[in-house]
Amino acid sequence: MKVTIDGHEIEVEPGTSILQAARMIGGESVPPAMCYYSKLEGTGGKCRACLVEVSKGSEADPRPMPKLMASCKTGVMDGMEVKSITSPRVLEARKAVTEFLLINHPLDCPVCDQAGECDLQNLAFNHGKEQKRFKEDKRTFAPENIGENIQLHMNRCILCYRCVKTAEQLTDKRVHGVCGRGEHAQISTYISTAIDNEFSGNMIDVCPVGALTDKTFRFKSRVWFNKPYNAHRNCPTCSGKVTLWMFGEEIQRVTARKDEFHEVEEFICNSCRFDHKDPKDWIIEGPRKFEKFSVINQNNYTTKLDKVVLNTEKQIVEGREQDRNKISMKAIPYTEHESKE
Repeated sequence: MKVTIDGHEIEVEPGTSILQAARMIGGESVPPAMCYYSKLEGTGGKCRACLVEVSKGSEADPRPMPKLMASCKTGVMDGMEVKSITSPRVLEARKAVTEFLLINHPLDCPVCDQAGECDLQNLAFNHGKEQKRFKEDKRTFAPENIGENIQLHMNRCILCYRCVKTAEQLTDKRVHGVCGRGEHAQISTYISTAIDNEFSGNMIDVCPVGALTDKTFRFKSRVWFNKPYNAHRNCPTCSGKVTLWMFGEEIQRVTARKDEFHEVEEFICNSCRFDHKDPKDWIIEGPRKFEKFSVINQNNYTTKLDKVVLNTEKQIVEGREQDRNKISMKAIPYTEHESKE
């Protein structure tokens, strides 16, 4: 069946959602998604960030759908026409959704480890408003220890349910979920239980905000000061294919590899993620290109930039020489061939 999104026509299989079809087309027509995750079943339909306008229902029934539809939950029909980035209604709705998601979200970007690779930060960067209308107090939660490897910041959570679905589908003993209702809803563990299973670290990778972060990487560095490398090892539990985030010769953290939509390609075990921080443990394949348009890659080593000269002291702008050497890519230069997925 054929579907047209922002003037781009594509043929897809029956059962394909509008969001999936848009991702096949690529480019700016792809709606943002804060809760949908293609690698997990049962996700989507919660954040409303992926709203689109269906201007033509199908060839059989060409009437437009009166309301904006969640593209992750709406299946395509033959002859359907969809407006995403070309619809003023959609752009205004995304601004409203972004404003709503930021109502209770604290301004933690200066201290949050997710800053620079945060989906909510990217959403606000593209669709945020300069002014806010919410004057009431933000909801807050007491700190809670959910395990030795994962730090929970419930104040930042947007209740996307991705971490719950990850634990539900990757492990056989999920011990956390959403407790409470309405503004009292929160991610928490069952009484006297900590999250401790071999694939629990994947909850960090699927979290779109800084609600779940890596305790072993906490406050160590900003992600744009790290060099991401593709690497692998022979692991009996998982594929062993990871991204190493290095500062000089030090591995500061290990994550799963992510695609252009910031989704994990292959889930990895906790042993690869937390226990192997020695470069000798890994076979390093080469530098990794940043996966998607983001705040972090406004100034990265894969982009040719004209040098800006500022009339000030060199160290103020560029930092210390020894630190610049640690984060430079001269030792292993980036090439398109090395970044091949």
